[in-house]
Amino acid sequence: MSIFKAYDIRGVYPEEINEDWAYRIGRAFAAFIIEESGKDEPVIFLSKDNRVSSDSLYEEVKRGMISQGGKVVSGGLASTPMFYFGVANYGFDGGICVTASHNPGKYNGFKMVKAGAVPVGESSGLKRIEELANQSLLESGNGETENKEILEDYVQKNDFFGDYPFRVLIDTANGIAGLPAGRLLNKDNFVSIFPELDGTFPNHDPDPLKKGNLDILCQRVVVESAALGIAFDGDGDRVFFVDEKGEVVSCDLVTALVAEVLLRQNKGIKVLYDIRCSNIVGETIEINGGKAIMNRVGHTFIKQKMREEDVFFGGEYSGHFYLKDSFYAENPFFVISVVLEELKNSGLTLSEVMAKYRKYYHSGEINFKVEDKQKKIDEIMSRYGDGKLIDMDGIRIDYEDWWLLVRGSNTEPLLRLIVEAKTEDLLKEKVLEISNIIES
Repeated sequence: MSIFKAYDIRGVYPEEINEDWAYRIGRAFAAFIIEESGKDEPVIFLSKDNRVSSDSLYEEVKRGMISQGGKVVSGGLASTPMFYFGVANYGFDGGICVTASHNPGKYNGFKMVKAGAVPVGESSGLKRIEELANQSLLESGNGETENKEILEDYVQKNDFFGDYPFRVLIDTANGIAGLPAGRLLNKDNFVSIFPELDGTFPNHDPDPLKKGNLDILCQRVVVESAALGIAFDGDGDRVFFVDEKGEVVSCDLVTALVAEVLLRQNKGIKVLYDIRCSNIVGETIEINGGKAIMNRVGHTFIKQKMREEDVFFGGEYSGHFYLKDSFYAENPFFVISVVLEELKNSGLTLSEVMAKYRKYYHSGEINFKVEDKQKKIDEIMSRYGDGKLIDMDGIRIDYEDWWLLVRGSNTEPLLRLIVEAKTEDLLKEKVLEISNIIES
């Protein structure tokens, strides 16, 4: 399987990702940025997460960029949102972050951006970088390097927080999010779970969407009578919330909440959400005087759409939250601050605040192993051809009282199904009905 994915480069270390690949990718990325920027000596920002293999990969990707004439600004340890901030805030020509996001500790990889923290994905340069990485590039040896500390500037830019009269538990899963969270969420009644940076992730994998990884946080919120729990993924670009009952709050409902709060003071702004989200998200945006924009899944596509449409805020079902004022990149701390302020100002519990957004019954993503994904998609389209078709990302078919979404995975032989309905019985009926088509 190729290490070049739809949005980044990722694989198991050292079998798939190793120092040789890091050097070649560094050379290729510098050559790519030279092409993109038109500069002979582009300035490229480099950072890393705290995985065990990140240090050696970081040094080799740096060496590769220098060999092609790049001037490398070494930022050291940084979460992915810090990395985006570093590239865009200081006006660098591009950047690479050594990280494997939410994957287990045996993985590593590279996220890459152009100037302004514009993502480099499959359709925006990653294929060109793969091509260059497999070529024998000339080593110019003209590059140089310097170090730059960005944490203080990032903290100053994102310190939205006041004082709160309730207990909050924070799970950074021993990941790099513990670095900025340790500064921005350092309150007397805030308790950090697993704050130590440990790239083996000894307590649980740094993927909050994976079943079981939030169990400790959910249990401790209840036992310790906390108002809520907050969880980050491995590279700190996704954030999740647990209510006072120990229940995980669906991230699309958080998007609805944040949109409503923002629209109280910013009527008419555009808010983007992905195609997997509950109908309550678009309804909430429109009812409160905003313009709702549905988009395909994936940070590359969402950030592009936000730039094109001048979107103020965006949210994904997977826990990514985007902000125009953060260079259209993820800003988990802004979303955390909105949730905390709403709890403080309303005097309500988190479950009470979220209750009005639980209007529909949503299945969540259901995965099926399917070799011929398009065949099954065609079968579903034929069966439900009388509904309203949205084909921006897989197929979504809407009816008056329910909808379905079927999307193929970019990297695995998986078909992903989501169903939402107005009643629980209708949801169960349609999930069973469509599951039988997929599995037949």
